[in-house]
Amino acid sequence: MNELVIMKDQQAVTTSLQVAESFERSHDNVLKAIYRLEKDVVNFNEMFSEGTEPDSYGRDRRTYFMNRDGFTLLAMGFTGKKALDFKIKYIEAFNNMEEAIKKERIQLPSDPMKVLELIFEANKNTDKKVERIDKDVDYLKNNQRLDQTEYSYISRKVSNKVNEYAQAHGSTLTAPQRSKLFKDINRGINEVTGVKTRSQLRQKDFDTADEFIDNWQPSTATVQIIKQMNNTVDGQTTLGA
Repeated sequence: MNELVIMKDQQAVTTSLQVAESFERSHDNVLKAIYRLEKDVVNFNEMFSEGTEPDSYGRDRRTYFMNRDGFTLLAMGFTGKKALDFKIKYIEAFNNMEEAIKKERIQLPSDPMKVLELIFEANKNTDKKVERIDKDVDYLKNNQRLDQTEYSYISRKVSNKVNEYAQAHGSTLTAPQRSKLFKDINRGINEVTGVKTRSQLRQKDFDTADEFIDNWQPSTATVQIIKQMNNTVDGQTTLGA
């Protein structure tokens, strides 16, 4: 609930997962409502775009990003006092995000040399402008979401680390036990980087997340829960022993 609206591709958007959480509906039901809109709305692709976010196992799951118009269409079917309150909160969040984008809008070149050219051009005006451009460039660079290659790298590394831990302790894990380990490592990544979900990782968080995964060990509580799920007797040499 901390980020009803986020910035994606220089546009204020929200996600089907966030809408489902906010309006206390299942994500499947929200997706079905979006599918109905896709059939009936001519300019659907101007308001909705498909993407992915990780589940508790670290696997990508389908989600939809939507702008203000897309959210408005989708939320028209949500009724009741509580739904109305959330609609108002979303409208405020869209307004705030769009205003922030207007104030901070700057296109960040992908080529580092272009970034330098941008800074040198600003230097022709005043030192004050250069300082502002520097801050804007650093802010945008550090706060951009991870690109698909970087995100896939983190996802693979999480899966490999969980498998590595299980193999090192000579344990064949059930799906529920693996889920506990995935939740433990993902929770740690979120805590050290200050994000709510791994999909919210930004450029400035990449090295921190990478280092955390390298050094990760499941918490004592997680190991104990896995032992209990496996009905392990005290003193038996198994996972975590």
